[in-house]
Amino acid sequence: FRFRYGFLLLLLHILEAVIALEEKNVISKLGDNVTLSCIYNKKTLPLKNLRVYWQTADDSYQEKCSVVHALISGQDDNSNQCIRFKDRTRLFWDRLEDGDFSLLLLNVSQSDGQTYKCVVLETIGHTRVIHEAKVVLSLAASYSQPILSGPIRNSDSTGEEVTFNCRSGNGYPKPNVYWINKENNSHLLPSKTEIIPHDDGTFSVFSTLKVKATSNMQIECSIENEMLQENLSANYTQQKKINDSGTDSDENLGKKGRGAQAAGIISVVFVIGFLTVLICWLWRRKSSRLVSYR
Repeated sequence: FRFRYGFLLLLLHILEAVIALEEKNVISKLGDNVTLSCIYNKKTLPLKNLRVYWQTADDSYQEKCSVVHALISGQDDNSNQCIRFKDRTRLFWDRLEDGDFSLLLLNVSQSDGQTYKCVVLETIGHTRVIHEAKVVLSLAASYSQPILSGPIRNSDSTGEEVTFNCRSGNGYPKPNVYWINKENNSHLLPSKTEIIPHDDGTFSVFSTLKVKATSNMQIECSIENEMLQENLSANYTQQKKINDSGTDSDENLGKKGRGAQAAGIISVVFVIGFLTVLICWLWRRKSSRLVSYR
């Protein structure tokens, strides 16, 4: 009895391993086309003796409709196809005779993220299942480049509490948000993070960080999409606001400008005076020569 029981457990483990090999995971971005794999490469079979069904594996959805695509005796037969998959599915006709029954799903949307089953039946004499495969389709969308805004600080505001805001949108699934102090690469805890859902199934994220100001602040906001293995970041480097010193500088610039104008006027007057004296001297010298000649 123990031997039989042990053999049964071993057989179950082997069957589970086989089933696990047949189940594949696919990640697609919203709006892209995706291929759901179903390959039976044991032998080549005439298509007229085959039936291939692509179905949804979700029991709750099957109550409404389960047929994604059907191939019967070498011809598409989508008379029972779910309306939401109409004109969105294709088989690879040049691969069918080689046992490749993979399905091309066009323009994937949020509702397409579920498990699909491919069932291949042979109809010689009696109908029997010769191949099954499952594909788990997960949907994702890239987040936009984050926008990070921070304070324009006074040079003497070290130690004061300052606020940073970081936002990004149109991504899926929900992101991870990280705040990093680039001075020492330490992680900072946000004071608030909001994840806002949209009608198309995507999300926007808005995060706020409040920290004590330092003399050399370098802050980074990072938005991570784990499913797509994408990490987008934005950086903030301290900006100093020009206050009183800036006003003094403006005044100095004004004074320098007025001084330059005055110097220019004096130079012009000096040149005019010099030319006037020179002309008078030349005129007198010419006049004295005329008198001597007479």
